[in-house]
Amino acid sequence: MSQKTAQLNELIEITRDGERFYQHAIGEVKDAQLRQLFEDMLRAKTQVIQTLAVKVAEDHQPPAQGGTLIGKLRELYADTRSTLSRDTAATYVDQLAAAEQRIIEAFEDVMTDAEPDVQALLSVEMTNIRACHERMQPQQRVGEGSDTQRL
Repeated sequence: MSQKTAQLNELIEITRDGERFYQHAIGEVKDAQLRQLFEDMLRAKTQVIQTLAVKVAEDHQPPAQGGTLIGKLRELYADTRSTLSRDTAATYVDQLAAAEQRIIEAFEDVMTDAEPDVQALLSVEMTNIRACHERMQPQQRVGEGSDTQRL
Protein backbone atom coordinates (compact mmCIF):
# COMPACT_ATOMS: atom_id res chain seq x y z
CA MET A 1 0.00 0.00 0.00
CA SER A 2 1.36 3.40 -0.96
CA GLN A 3 1.84 6.22 1.53
CA LYS A 4 -0.91 8.14 -0.24
CA THR A 5 -3.38 5.28 0.17
CA ALA A 6 -2.37 4.82 3.81
CA GLN A 7 -2.89 8.52 4.51
CA LEU A 8 -6.28 8.60 2.82
CA ASN A 9 -7.40 5.41 4.56
CA GLU A 10 -6.38 6.87 7.92
CA LEU A 11 -8.50 9.94 7.19
CA ILE A 12 -11.39 7.71 6.14
CA GLU A 13 -11.17 5.82 9.42
CA ILE A 14 -11.04 8.97 11.54
CA THR A 15 -13.89 10.56 9.60
CA ARG A 16 -15.88 7.32 9.88
CA ASP A 17 -15.42 7.55 13.66
CA GLY A 18 -17.21 10.88 13.49
CA GLU A 19 -19.87 9.51 11.16
CA ARG A 20 -20.62 6.60 13.48
CA PHE A 21 -20.55 8.79 16.57
CA TYR A 22 -23.10 11.20 15.06
CA GLN A 23 -25.29 8.26 14.06
CA HIS A 24 -25.14 6.96 17.61
CA ALA A 25 -25.75 10.39 19.17
CA ILE A 26 -28.88 10.92 17.06
CA GLY A 27 -30.47 8.04 18.92
CA GLU A 28 -29.31 9.28 22.32
CA VAL A 29 -30.43 12.94 22.38
CA LYS A 30 -34.01 14.06 22.59
CA ASP A 31 -33.64 17.65 21.39
CA ALA A 32 -35.00 17.88 17.81
CA GLN A 33 -32.64 20.72 16.83
CA LEU A 34 -29.60 18.81 18.01
CA ARG A 35 -30.75 15.68 16.23
CA GLN A 36 -31.14 17.70 13.02
CA LEU A 37 -27.65 19.15 13.49
CA PHE A 38 -26.23 15.67 14.09
CA GLU A 39 -27.98 14.40 10.95
CA ASP A 40 -26.45 17.26 8.93
CA MET A 41 -23.03 16.46 10.35
CA LEU A 42 -23.54 12.77 9.62
CA ARG A 43 -24.29 13.56 5.96
CA ALA A 44 -21.20 15.78 5.75
CA LYS A 45 -19.00 12.99 7.13
CA THR A 46 -20.49 10.47 4.69
CA GLN A 47 -19.74 12.81 1.78
CA VAL A 48 -16.11 13.28 2.85
CA ILE A 49 -15.67 9.52 3.25
CA GLN A 50 -17.10 8.89 -0.22
CA THR A 51 -14.80 11.46 -1.79
CA LEU A 52 -11.72 10.02 -0.09
CA ALA A 53 -12.78 6.46 -0.97
CA VAL A 54 -12.97 7.37 -4.66
CA LYS A 55 -9.40 8.67 -4.50
CA VAL A 56 -8.20 5.46 -2.83
CA ALA A 57 -10.03 3.36 -5.43
CA GLU A 58 -8.29 5.31 -8.21
CA ASP A 59 -5.07 3.69 -6.99
CA HIS A 60 -6.70 0.26 -7.26
CA GLN A 61 -6.74 -0.13 -3.49
CA PRO A 62 -9.66 -0.91 -1.18
CA PRO A 63 -10.87 2.03 0.92
CA ALA A 64 -10.82 1.54 4.69
CA GLN A 65 -14.08 0.11 5.98
CA GLY A 66 -13.67 0.55 9.72
CA GLY A 67 -12.98 3.22 12.24
CA THR A 68 -10.38 3.53 14.97
CA LEU A 69 -10.16 2.30 18.53
CA ILE A 70 -9.95 5.89 19.77
CA GLY A 71 -13.22 6.69 18.02
CA LYS A 72 -14.97 3.74 19.63
CA LEU A 73 -13.55 4.66 23.04
CA ARG A 74 -14.75 8.25 22.66
CA GLU A 75 -18.26 6.98 21.93
CA LEU A 76 -18.15 4.63 24.92
CA TYR A 77 -16.87 7.45 27.10
CA ALA A 78 -19.72 9.72 26.01
CA ASP A 79 -22.24 6.99 26.77
CA THR A 80 -20.76 6.49 30.22
CA ARG A 81 -20.59 10.22 30.96
CA SER A 82 -24.15 10.76 29.77
CA THR A 83 -25.46 8.21 32.26
CA LEU A 84 -23.73 10.15 35.05
CA SER A 85 -24.65 13.60 33.80
CA ARG A 86 -27.77 15.65 34.25
CA ASP A 87 -27.33 16.96 30.71
CA THR A 88 -27.00 14.11 28.21
CA ALA A 89 -27.09 16.46 25.22
CA ALA A 90 -24.21 18.56 26.56
CA THR A 91 -22.14 15.42 27.06
CA TYR A 92 -22.62 14.35 23.45
CA VAL A 93 -22.07 17.86 22.11
CA ASP A 94 -18.82 18.15 24.04
CA GLN A 95 -17.52 14.81 22.84
CA LEU A 96 -18.63 15.40 19.24
CA ALA A 97 -16.88 18.78 19.26
CA ALA A 98 -13.72 16.99 20.42
CA ALA A 99 -14.19 14.47 17.59
CA GLU A 100 -14.45 17.37 15.13
CA GLN A 101 -11.19 18.76 16.49
CA ARG A 102 -9.54 15.35 16.03
CA ILE A 103 -10.71 15.18 12.41
CA ILE A 104 -9.49 18.66 11.55
CA GLU A 105 -6.09 17.98 13.13
CA ALA A 106 -5.75 14.70 11.21
CA PHE A 107 -6.51 16.42 7.90
CA GLU A 108 -4.05 19.23 8.66
CA ASP A 109 -1.33 16.72 9.59
CA VAL A 110 -1.75 14.76 6.36
CA MET A 111 -1.80 17.91 4.25
CA THR A 112 1.67 18.91 5.43
CA ASP A 113 3.44 16.02 3.70
CA ALA A 114 0.92 14.66 1.22
CA GLU A 115 1.49 14.40 -2.51
CA PRO A 116 0.21 17.40 -4.52
CA ASP A 117 -2.90 15.61 -5.81
CA VAL A 118 -3.86 14.60 -2.28
CA GLN A 119 -3.18 18.11 -0.99
CA ALA A 120 -5.49 19.50 -3.66
CA LEU A 121 -8.24 17.05 -2.72
CA LEU A 122 -7.84 17.66 0.99
CA SER A 123 -7.82 21.43 0.61
CA VAL A 124 -11.26 21.17 -1.01
CA GLU A 125 -12.49 18.80 1.71
CA MET A 126 -11.04 21.02 4.44
CA THR A 127 -13.76 23.54 3.62
CA ASN A 128 -16.36 20.97 4.69
CA ILE A 129 -14.29 19.80 7.65
CA ARG A 130 -13.83 23.34 8.95
CA ALA A 131 -17.52 24.14 8.45
CA CYS A 132 -18.47 21.11 10.56
CA HIS A 133 -15.95 22.09 13.22
CA GLU A 134 -17.33 25.63 13.34
CA ARG A 135 -20.94 24.43 13.54
CA MET A 136 -20.15 22.38 16.65
CA GLN A 137 -18.33 25.19 18.47
CA PRO A 138 -21.44 27.28 19.29
CA GLN A 139 -23.19 24.09 20.39
CA GLN A 140 -20.31 23.28 22.69
CA ARG A 141 -20.43 26.74 24.30
CA VAL A 142 -24.10 26.13 25.09
CA GLY A 143 -23.03 23.06 27.05
CA GLU A 144 -20.21 24.81 28.96
CA GLY A 145 -20.57 24.67 32.67
CA SER A 146 -21.86 21.12 32.52
CA ASP A 147 -19.90 18.32 34.09
CA THR A 148 -18.54 17.01 30.78
CA GLN A 149 -14.89 16.30 30.18
CA ARG A 150 -12.91 15.41 27.10
CA LEU A 151 -11.37 12.02 26.48
